[in-house]
Amino acid sequence: MLPGTKPGFELDPRLEAESIHVMWLGLCELRLRDDRRWPWLILIPQRSGMEEIHDLTPLDQAMVSFETNMVAQALKELTGCTKINSAALGNVVRQLHIHVVARSEGDAGWPGPVWGHGVREPYRREDLHRLAETIRGRL
Repeated sequence: MLPGTKPGFELDPRLEAESIHVMWLGLCELRLRDDRRWPWLILIPQRSGMEEIHDLTPLDQAMVSFETNMVAQALKELTGCTKINSAALGNVVRQLHIHVVARSEGDAGWPGPVWGHGVREPYRREDLHRLAETIRGRL
């Protein structure tokens, strides 16, 4: 269990396998998806058994909204992207998590959605960790 993880909380192994820990926010763990096609962050509220945002308490809903907006603004400023895509799909991984993806005209899937587009292209390890450190510094 990582420092900061809430007792009884388990991260879905698929989220863990395709992303790295960036930092702890107030409610969420922030992770960076290992896909160099798009700067892609994932917020995971540290609440067991949650699948939908409306499953959270009203206070947690407000907190996840605040943290998502804070991360989205930082990612947009950091990347200079055209658009931020934010979503909580959960069709494949049911555990509640929120995607925040920087999109730019001409990127690998523009203007379509990133989900299900092509094959994930992992970063070089040092590039992945450098980007995570840059995001930490920005937040």
